[in-house]
Amino acid sequence: MKADPASDLLTESQACLVLNALPGVGPIVLHRLREAVGGGFREVLLAPPSRWEKVRGLREAGAAALADWSRHFDLPGEEAKLAAAGASFLAWSDDSYPAALREIADPPLGLYRRGPADPGRRGVAIVGTRRPTHYGRAVARELARALVERDFCVVSGLAQGIDTAAHESALAAGGATVAVLGTGLDLAYPPENRALQERIAATGAILSEFPFGRPASRQSFPRRNRIVAGLSLAVIVVESGAAGGAMITARLAGEQGRPVFAVPGRIDQPTSAGCHQLIRDGVTLLTGIEDLLEELGFLGGRRPLPISPRPGAGLAEASRLTGDEAKVLARLAGGEILAPDVLAESLAIPAARISAALLMLELKALAARQLDGRYEAIDPA
Repeated sequence: MKADPASDLLTESQACLVLNALPGVGPIVLHRLREAVGGGFREVLLAPPSRWEKVRGLREAGAAALADWSRHFDLPGEEAKLAAAGASFLAWSDDSYPAALREIADPPLGLYRRGPADPGRRGVAIVGTRRPTHYGRAVARELARALVERDFCVVSGLAQGIDTAAHESALAAGGATVAVLGTGLDLAYPPENRALQERIAATGAILSEFPFGRPASRQSFPRRNRIVAGLSLAVIVVESGAAGGAMITARLAGEQGRPVFAVPGRIDQPTSAGCHQLIRDGVTLLTGIEDLLEELGFLGGRRPLPISPRPGAGLAEASRLTGDEAKVLARLAGGEILAPDVLAESLAIPAARISAALLMLELKALAARQLDGRYEAIDPA
């Protein structure tokens, strides 16, 4: 049994494109194969199977895919899709491959890319929950803006919530942002962020390790997260549950030797539980952008960016509130996030009046409804 004869015609970049997509063999094993056969990844495809079989971690399915790769991967078809999408493939062998990714234990053999931004330029990751509080979204936006002003690239995973807030703020500030997908480059996940994905591709970069058409899966997002961390000088976790995906990114960043920062929140807020756990475990508590600049060795030179929650939101507007609205807003003023029934019980106001008051506070931009139905005050300042 010998390697596919079509391998003789491949460039090193094409070999990376092929190997990156083959089933049954991941980046760690592929790098072991490269070391075992000597040379580059083209030599892996040219080598006889006898050179592969003793490589640790290579299983029968992976060896079979290597030996007959053209049956598993349509190289001309994939190259046509790249051209049609206006995309490129940054192969391990290319000078444009991000240098920081070469340092991690399991670097991808290549990255599909759309957009003009250099994904290896001064990246800082901002990650967090898909269900943030108003405070969390505001912090993510402020941090992204401050990073862009200091010529950093904001890296995140295009998920709803904190990721979206960070990407949008970087774009609004006129800076670069890089989104790493857990799907093929041609898919939008979540679908609600398709327009944002296109905006990022216009001025920043959309990256994916996965070939065209690869859907999201439980395995694809941790793989995405390792690239988010690997591209970045540091990772900031804004809000996360104790078992959220951002916690995986933080753990991977720590394993990769990247500094990890966590933003503190309310002790009774579930979306801050992960950040508080990280702080207990020894990551740096982030109170402002200067904390990150100092840790990374950059001189800040600007006034520190406050990111602490500001209690008393909206009280300056009390003169134009009804009695019920003022009572509800005062109850939320300490930063609590409460459900309508809790407000009704604690204020001894009928539920219908509470609902009406909350609706008016939303319309006046003094309160925000969370995805779980609870409400929090918004500081208009």
